[in-house]
Amino acid sequence: MVSSLFEYEFLQNAFLSGMLIGLIAPLLGVFVVVRRMSLIADALSHVTLAGIAASLLLEKKVAVFAGLNPIYLGMAFSVTGSLFIEKLRTVYKHYQELAIPIILSSGVGISVIFISLADGFNTDLFSYLFGSISAVSRTDLYVIIGITVFVIGTVFLLYKELFLLSFDEEHATASGIHAKWIHFIFILIVALVIAGSMRIVGILLVSSLMTLPVAASIRIAKGFKQTIFFSVLFGELSVIIGLILAYYLDLAPGGTIVILSVIILILAILWTKFTKGKVS
Repeated sequence: MVSSLFEYEFLQNAFLSGMLIGLIAPLLGVFVVVRRMSLIADALSHVTLAGIAASLLLEKKVAVFAGLNPIYLGMAFSVTGSLFIEKLRTVYKHYQELAIPIILSSGVGISVIFISLADGFNTDLFSYLFGSISAVSRTDLYVIIGITVFVIGTVFLLYKELFLLSFDEEHATASGIHAKWIHFIFILIVALVIAGSMRIVGILLVSSLMTLPVAASIRIAKGFKQTIFFSVLFGELSVIIGLILAYYLDLAPGGTIVILSVIILILAILWTKFTKGKVS
């Protein structure tokens, strides 16, 4: 694959995009898991699917939208969905977790409507659902680079605030942190990462890359920063090895990456049990 990597642009796009996604998805996933919001990735991924389906429908029905990259409308839908989640969290103050299944259900419903209007699935939509190496364009790569810079910059600047809000939101608010705005920014970058990840992992599997590496790292890490380190490491391993296997075995990259993440999780659980048993 190394020689092919220098020869084919689509492989360069897929490999570089995958490495960036393997970095930022688990990075944000640590904060998502700690805040017990793991399902938010599923909700926003289904909203993103609605945006993709809408874009493909417009491209098919309206000439002016021909050639429009579906990732843009997917990102717009994802960000809009994140805003609605934040709004619903204020509406249901004592049942804030309801916001996520409400948006998830809405995303699924809208997606089905747009897909039916577009006369069912096509090859493009299928590649967005499950990921495709050959479908990653140079434009997609540039978008992911922009999202990566924005995510890393935001986490670096707001690390202390995100850390405090993740573990004790009431204390963080009492300390003078603008919890509402920080949470808004956080959910916004989560939406962008989910939309940006869909070409590599696929819309229906992107939430796995945000949670499975974190689940594995929690088993072996001894602190929050170590959890972030192992989450990113496991995410990168899953993506890189998954892309290589998908290329040689002609498999969907999304499914391959997710299965590798599951294997890493199982190994982490077994490692923990083995070491604990050895110590005792």
